[in-house]
Parts: sequence; structure tokens; C-alpha cells
Amino acid sequence: MNNAFGIVDWIVVIGYMLVVLLIGAVVSRKQTDTRYFFLAGRSMPAWAVSLSVLATALSAATFIGVPQMAFEGNLTYLITNIGSVIAVFIIAFLFVPPIYREGTVTIYGYLGKRYGAVARGAAGVMFLFGRLLSSGARLFMAGIGFALILYGETNTKELVLAVILLGIIGTTYTIFGGIRAVIWTDVLQITVMVIASLCAVVLLLRAIPVPFDQIVTALQDSDGVNKLHLVDTELSIGKAYTLWSGIFAMIVVGVSTHGVDQDMAQRVMTARSPWQGGLALITSIFIGIPVVFIFMIIGLLLFVFYQRPDLMGSAMPQDIIEDSRRVFPQFVLYHMPVGLRGLTMAGLIAAAMSTFDSAINAMASCLVADVYAPWRRWRSGVVAKDFEESMPDLAASRLAVGIMGFFLTGFAIFAIYLQESGGDQLINFALGVMAFALAPLLGVFCAALFTNRGNALSVYAALATGVVMVLLLQPYMLPKWTGIAVAWPWWWVIVSPLCFIICILGASRSDSSEGCHS
Repeated sequence: MNNAFGIVDWIVVIGYMLVVLLIGAVVSRKQTDTRYFFLAGRSMPAWAVSLSVLATALSAATFIGVPQMAFEGNLTYLITNIGSVIAVFIIAFLFVPPIYREGTVTIYGYLGKRYGAVARGAAGVMFLFGRLLSSGARLFMAGIGFALILYGETNTKELVLAVILLGIIGTTYTIFGGIRAVIWTDVLQITVMVIASLCAVVLLLRAIPVPFDQIVTALQDSDGVNKLHLVDTELSIGKAYTLWSGIFAMIVVGVSTHGVDQDMAQRVMTARSPWQGGLALITSIFIGIPVVFIFMIIGLLLFVFYQRPDLMGSAMPQDIIEDSRRVFPQFVLYHMPVGLRGLTMAGLIAAAMSTFDSAINAMASCLVADVYAPWRRWRSGVVAKDFEESMPDLAASRLAVGIMGFFLTGFAIFAIYLQESGGDQLINFALGVMAFALAPLLGVFCAALFTNRGNALSVYAALATGVVMVLLLQPYMLPKWTGIAVAWPWWWVIVSPLCFIICILGASRSDSSEGCHS
């Protein structure tokens, strides 16, 4: 057993990082203005957009969190794909066309058209808050593997230093290349990630010295537990991955995470048409299902590798899993051959960067278009005919990317302490924190898209109520006081409809002075 990250491994990882930085530098020469920086001239091919959306959706949460989930549990997480598939069709046909036609720099510009600059700014701030939480959690997960490479440990100090280094790299190439760099590097990154995961499956199957059918039999009855259990039909809102949450709750979650999140929607808006954007979104989900399944297989095989000495015999590994969060990175470092070890860790870094780069670019677009530009117009006293007028120049947009990179790295460090104190599984932690922003935003967007009701004041009320409700649904709040557990997918089912109702209680623009000029 050798856990030393060899020179060949470092050459692979550093070479990969240099390629990513090179892509950012090459693409930067094509930047002309702020709109191009954030929307790529709406010239991106659908297949590249699809892979970029997939790369961001998977992230380090998939690379590390999904194997951890299968290692500790079973396959019920896959049931979430039922709702996700239905959700992307809803988004492609009902959300993408009207938002795309508005042509705004961010999707929250659509809310500006409906409810005014104040509502647009509120939605933008809400997105920035939520994206800091969720993407910070994902960057922290990538830091686990990178800390093992650098220090061989995943203590808090090592995790912080690893997160800072990853943050610097991701911010650098995104500053240069904008959304085009994000999309093209995501294409490279998802490719590396999938190749690395397939190599891990092959190596694990070769390392386990029993036939495949015997592995399957062992997983079906491991101390009385069926780790291949896929469909949980229990009627309980306290469990995240049941058939009912997959059919009902995950539709609401999926529409929210892919439809009203600027991080995801920004890529769709760079496509050449709304039809191509919708197609890219649908394709990304169908490609993502087998990729997630591969990482579930890795987790199951790691369980056999580390927890079933009766099957491993003399091949039983000598290293002990003290922290399930590091089970996959630990296998990579201790048991993969030189070179392939570097490629797999490059895959982990790719997973981290694909989430980080898109997040800071989306956050920067939101900061510039939805917060700074309206504030600058208000301060100057200039009344613009269009919400997209008076946009800052390209240098200011790049500065915004740098600012968001700094803050997101800081929130990733905060997530290290937050997750360690909570002790939740990584994937649940990453998905749960998204609800604070996206569940309220979904209610507001549905009001804007499907009714003529609402105004700036009701948007404010809906967003504020949503945040408070998600906070109350946390395990240490109402569930603890009432004894009724509510799993994270059901938070959306409760919060989003409530926010929709609150938003439409406001008078429409025709009935109120609230509206576009609020």
C-alpha cells in the first residue's frame, strides 16, 4: 500500500489544471462586452450546454457524497431521478421560452419586467445567498480529496488550505473567459470525471477476489440489509428517498434547481434558441442518470472492499475508514496505481471546478445586472427605458467574478465547520441548503409566469416568508419541537406553494402603483 502522491500523479493533475487555465486564456480573447461575457452571444451549441449543465449538477457532491451514501446505505437515492426527469420537461416547455425571449442578462431580469427593479434586486440577492451556501458546500467536499493529496489528512486546517487553493484556481480562469470558458472547461471536466469513475469501477472489481455474482449476492444480504434496495414505498415525509418523494417532491425540487437557479439557467440561456436550450436541459438529465449510477456502484463496491473481510480474504485492505466522507478519495490514494491515481484526483478537481466556475460566473452576472446596475441607475437619477441599459463594462464584470470567487471560497470554509457540527451525510447537506433560496424563488417565478398577480411588496413578503419557513423546517427547529421529521425534499413542497400564494395576494400592476417603476 502506497499513499504517496507520486511525481507522475502530480504531472497529470498539474497538466490538467494548466489545460483549464489555457482554455480560459484562449476564450478571453473573444470577450467584447458584459452581455457577451455572461451570455456568450447566445451562440453555444446545445451539446456543449448539455454537458456543462450536467457537470455543474453533478459536482463534487456526486464524486464524494454519492459513494458515501451507497457505502453507508443503499440505492434509494436513484429514485429522485423520476421527479427530475418530469421536472426538466416542465422547465423546457413552460419556463425556458418566455424567459429566453426577454433576453435579459439573468433570469431574474424576467421578474424585473413583471414586478420592477426592486423585486429583481430582491430575487438576485436571494439567489446570491442561496448559491453561496450550496456551492460553498460543494467546494468544501472537493477540498476533502484535495487535502488528502496535499497533506494526507482531512483535519479542519488542511481542509481550509485545500479549499483556498481550489478557489484561487477556479476564480482565475473564470475571470478571463466568462461563461464561454465555463462551458468549454465543463465539457473537459465532465469527460475527465466520467473516465475516472469508470476506471475506479474496473479497479474495484479486479481488487475484490470473488466473482461478480457473489458480490451481488453479498450486497443483497449484508447482515440482514439489502444494499441493492431501490424502491422504498414507505409513506413518510421524514425520509428523503422514497417512491413518493421521487414522484412528487422531486418534481418541485427539480423545477426549482434547474429552472429558477441562475447558475443552471444561465447555461440554457446561452444556447442558440429556446428550443436548443430546453433540449440541452432534457439531455443533461438523461445522461446524468447513468453517471450517478456509476458513483453508486463505486460506493457499493467500496463497502465490499472495506467492510466484508469474508469476501476479501487476504486481499483485505490494511487502511481503516475512520470517516465515511473520505472513503472514495482514500481508496484512490491508497489503492490506485500511479498515473491513474492522478487522473482520478483530476476528476475530483474537475467536479469541483465545474461547480465553482459556473457558480461565481452566475453570481457575478446577478451582482452586476440585478443588484449593481439598478442601484447605479437609481443613484444617478437616470431613468432607463430598459432594465438592461447602463450595464457596467467588461472590467467591472471581471471584478465581480473575482469578488464572488472570494466570497464563495469563504463560505466553503464556513461550510466545513457547519457540516462537521451537524454530522449530516454530504449529499443531504449539499442539497438541503439549496432550499433557503430556491424554494421561495420557485413560488415567485410561478406567480410571474402563470398569473398576472403580484407586485414588488408581495415578492418581498414571499421571499422573506420562504426563508423563515425553511429555517423552521430544519431538524433542530419545528421537527424537534413537534417530533415530526420532515426530510429536505418535502421542504420545497411546503414552502414553494406557500410563497406562490403570498406573491399572488399582491395586486397586479394594473391595480397598483407597484410594478415596473417601483
